[in-house]
Amino acid sequence: MTRVACIGECMIELREEADGRLSRSFGGDTLNTAVYLARLGTQVDYVTALGDDSWSDELIAAWEAEGVGTSRVLRLPGRLPGLYIIQTDPKGERRFSYWRETAAARLLFQAPEARTIIGSLTGDDLVYFSGISLSLYGGEGRGRLFEALREVRSAGKRVAFDTNFRPRGWPDQEIARKAFRQAFECADIILASTEDLELLFGSAGVDEVMAFKDRAEIVLKYPNLTCQVAVQGQEIVVPGKPADDVVDTTAAGDSFAAAYLHARLLGQGPEAAAQAGHRLAGQVVRYRGAIIPRDAMPQP
Repeated sequence: MTRVACIGECMIELREEADGRLSRSFGGDTLNTAVYLARLGTQVDYVTALGDDSWSDELIAAWEAEGVGTSRVLRLPGRLPGLYIIQTDPKGERRFSYWRETAAARLLFQAPEARTIIGSLTGDDLVYFSGISLSLYGGEGRGRLFEALREVRSAGKRVAFDTNFRPRGWPDQEIARKAFRQAFECADIILASTEDLELLFGSAGVDEVMAFKDRAEIVLKYPNLTCQVAVQGQEIVVPGKPADDVVDTTAAGDSFAAAYLHARLLGQGPEAAAQAGHRLAGQVVRYRGAIIPRDAMPQP
């Protein structure tokens, strides 16, 4: 069976309700993608580090309940998971506040105990990471991540990268630009938001990623929900349909990535995969929080 490894960080999620109360859940971009991949039927592991606290225990139990493999989660004594609060405006756009500077996930590519976990990535058919993953590890950690990804590709396996750029996670733009260019070089599939690219590279953002179209499969997502896929010398445009009842756009891109990758792993073409991505993301934005109820998942 095809197996995927998603690398990154999951945090405790606090969602602010209209009356000011907070409800607790969990989320993180690559974890969201892992959950949706599992719900769609892909065998997936989450690769991260957590603490030895009760909240970390809850996260592990929740991921396992979703069908996400947890055998490659490093547990670090004395550490805690990160935390974030989501606030949404009347249009469903979200604002995040983070407490994550000392989170366990940041140490994954520095901890000696993680060597076996990192080395196991060559056994996966696809390894998925994001721009937020890159921001976690610092220069030394990113170097080890890129080395691991090169070994994955040398083993004949594939790597997928989702841009997900958040400026506050980086000490400066130039460090981020260098890291993203390295990620583009390592990736076989690049899922890119034009908004992310322009925020990081300016008006040349799309050109930066399209420079790799002769080697990588590139999925460009535009603000109007149009998706452009460049693959094997072809460029395919797949329009999306805006949802009429958007409540919260959290995890829209993460769920799109899950549905797209799941479809491609099943052998479906890029147009069908993009349509599947639009369909799932369009349902996710109709609910609050990163992970929608299981019974709200759209039918294939």
